[in-house]
Amino acid sequence: MGLAHASCLVRQAEMAVKEKEEWNTGEGMRKWDACFDCGQLFHGAVMVALGWAEWKTYLGRSDRDRNRCQAMEVLGTTLRESRPKEAVPVLEANLALLRRYWPHDENGILVAQGNFAACLADTG
Repeated sequence: MGLAHASCLVRQAEMAVKEKEEWNTGEGMRKWDACFDCGQLFHGAVMVALGWAEWKTYLGRSDRDRNRCQAMEVLGTTLRESRPKEAVPVLEANLALLRRYWPHDENGILVAQGNFAACLADTG
């Protein structure tokens, strides 16, 4: 079993996104979701910690920034697993942003609607 510091995972993910934005190479945002060595998706407390860290990293960007919107979606979906009531406003805001700034992204909107609906079902 491998162990890593959350701060190290965050730094590696931030650098991967920077590399993608500046040189259009590398994995970009995918580094927030999976282990850099084995490719396994993060889960549990690590996933929640990285969801918060990703959101804090891109929070200061414009509402129209795609990475910011994706970070909000990741935070909402990670919260849904452990604290669904806290995830509701996050997923609702993510859906509103997609509808406002990317109305032609039908797939993205459908995914956001599905996440939001599933979260509402989880909360009863």
